[in-house]
Amino acid sequence: MRRKVFVFSFFTAVLVSSLFFSCNQDKRSLFKADNGVEFDTINIEKKYFLDDNPENPSCNLKLTFVYPESIANFDARAARSVFLRTVIGPSYDSLSAKEAVDRYIRNYIGNYRNDAGIYQINKPLQEHVGNRSDGPYVADEELDYLPEVFYSYYETLSDSIVYNQYGIISFQVRQVNNKGGRMSYETVRNYVLDLSSGELMTEGEIFSAGYDLALRPILQNSLLEANGVKSIQELEDLGFFGIDEIVPNKNFLITDKGITYTFNKGEYSAYQLQVPQVFIPYAAVRSLLRENSVVSKLTRLK
Repeated sequence: MRRKVFVFSFFTAVLVSSLFFSCNQDKRSLFKADNGVEFDTINIEKKYFLDDNPENPSCNLKLTFVYPESIANFDARAARSVFLRTVIGPSYDSLSAKEAVDRYIRNYIGNYRNDAGIYQINKPLQEHVGNRSDGPYVADEELDYLPEVFYSYYETLSDSIVYNQYGIISFQVRQVNNKGGRMSYETVRNYVLDLSSGELMTEGEIFSAGYDLALRPILQNSLLEANGVKSIQELEDLGFFGIDEIVPNKNFLITDKGITYTFNKGEYSAYQLQVPQVFIPYAAVRSLLRENSVVSKLTRLK
């Protein structure tokens, strides 16, 4: 009888140990380096001339869309929807990649034609400003100077994969617009997709409470070092402003090395400067990281 009890206890202990080991293995397996993602790319260059006349102004669109076509370990449809929403636009996230790009092109051309139509109405209106009796009265300051021909528009839109491991995809979207004139407007948007949830990661999921003010001196020091200066005053001399009050802006990327914040032109720097990208190594923010988050796990890889 004693032997049977001993044998039963032995096998029970083995079974429990096996289950415990198996559960731990399953938990570890969720944090694999390889996400199993296969990406596809759509490259489009489109030019449209007003009235289909090559001598007329045109709109010019260059679009490069990189998106997850399939994912071995996660939900590919949810991930693709996030890429469509953030790169192409919120109203396109239920479409296929090709349908979304085709519709974006049609809308871009349609908006250009609409702007040209508004221009054609306002142009004759300005021509009558000099002779008040011949047409409607328009104050000089109410209309900007309108040139003889309508503007040509230019836009480039692209995304690139920055990091693709351990259940996250960090990607960056760049958009440059020119609607006539010398000035082009560039916008850089960063996103971190948590493949486990199928949602974009937020700062609150990375940092503990109070992180925004705690990050201020870290951001300031990173900007000083990146620009080779020793004071905020020297940064301002270069074309920066408001650095005394700088705070994280939710526009971040994550890799296994650290966190990169992007501050677009006009946020804390003049438009003439390059878009500031501020890298923060994990060693500088380890005490601010939320426990058991994806980022805290990344810091323990080395």
